[in-house]
Amino acid sequence: MIPDEQEDTRQYTVVINHEEQYSIWPADRELPLGWTAVGKTGSKQACLDYIEEVWSDMRPLSLRKRMEEDAARDQQGN
Repeated sequence: MIPDEQEDTRQYTVVINHEEQYSIWPADRELPLGWTAVGKTGSKQACLDYIEEVWSDMRPLSLRKRMEEDAARDQQGN
């Protein structure tokens, strides 16, 4: 059987980085540097469903802040 066709029974944890970008990581492995667990652990699909629910703005935090600053600067210039 091809490994991709086998049922994935591992547990995953949802992680987030400093740019507020989400990912999943095997729950039994040490988290990679720069990532923090958000408290959601479960099947791969459950974790992906959670991310889809909570990650409504996929732009990195630094980009969102820059756009807000630009918009505020534009408003001050009007």
